[in-house]
Amino acid sequence: MFGNKSEKQNVSNGSQPSTNVSNSIVEGTNIIGEIVASNDIRIDGSLIGKLDCKGRVIIGPQGKVEGDITCINAIIEGSFTGNISVKELLSVKETGIVNGDIVTDKIMVQTGAIFNVTCSMSGQKLKSLVQKEPLNKVGG
Repeated sequence: MFGNKSEKQNVSNGSQPSTNVSNSIVEGTNIIGEIVASNDIRIDGSLIGKLDCKGRVIIGPQGKVEGDITCINAIIEGSFTGNISVKELLSVKETGIVNGDIVTDKIMVQTGAIFNVTCSMSGQKLKSLVQKEPLNKVGG
């Protein structure tokens, strides 16, 4: 009556993260410690400690993080002080305040952001615009 019983039903066993799920630390919440997140996380409260995220980290305009972050992508609209390692893109919005050490592949800092960092980037390798011609041997 309600469906074919022979069809497989999607049942989450908790072993694989859902792509539509994200975590949120709301304004007024203060965490001291370590967070490990297998999905995206948004911080509008405060975190003092370590965050290891297998997705995107968003520090909202009221958010404040002091410590170490490791993630795939990050958007900073609030305040961050510490060490951050971003595998792909770090985006600092005009309201962002960033102090510390950064390791990232790509970075975007909007006008108005406060950005006092030491930054290491791997980035994409650019090809030379000038083609080198092979040297010919002179004489014989």
